[in-house]
Amino acid sequence: MANLKPDPSLNGKGYGLDADLLKIYKPGAFWPLTFTPEQRRTTKALADVIIPRDQYGPAASEVGVVEMLDEWISAPYPMQQADRPIILEGLAWIEDESTKRFGKPFAELSDVRYQEICDDICHMHWGKPHFSKAAWFFNLFRTRVAGAYYCTPAGWDAIGYVGNVALPKFDGPPKEVLEKLGL
Repeated sequence: MANLKPDPSLNGKGYGLDADLLKIYKPGAFWPLTFTPEQRRTTKALADVIIPRDQYGPAASEVGVVEMLDEWISAPYPMQQADRPIILEGLAWIEDESTKRFGKPFAELSDVRYQEICDDICHMHWGKPHFSKAAWFFNLFRTRVAGAYYCTPAGWDAIGYVGNVALPKFDGPPKEVLEKLGL
């Protein structure tokens, strides 16, 4: 398990347990954000590789996933602080690998080139050993992207989630099922 001690270099105070949930907050309203413009571009490109625009909905970056990730790793709470170095080091690795392989930043690659890098790190147990740290990052990043995306109305639509709505009247299981069960 990751070390969950607070990082004293983060100067955000947090918002406690009772933020005003009826107010819409802007990214950075509670603490300074972390991503540089380059990290935001890399995050956008990688998030959109994970959840691209398709027939089910918009791309991850179109629904605020990049902003959520920046807010997440910037938060002064132990769980988010544990993710911070993994994500920042992983984004740096992606950039270094992209430059080493293709001579340009990750965000400027073609879909085929994105896939070449992501295929090497998409599975922690099947990949080459020298990609294990990058695979650990990718697993965490993919989890955070999916979590952020599927908490949005676009994500709900993509999976057919209708929320807490009344269902049609339920008269119980069919008679045939009850008879088969001896009830």
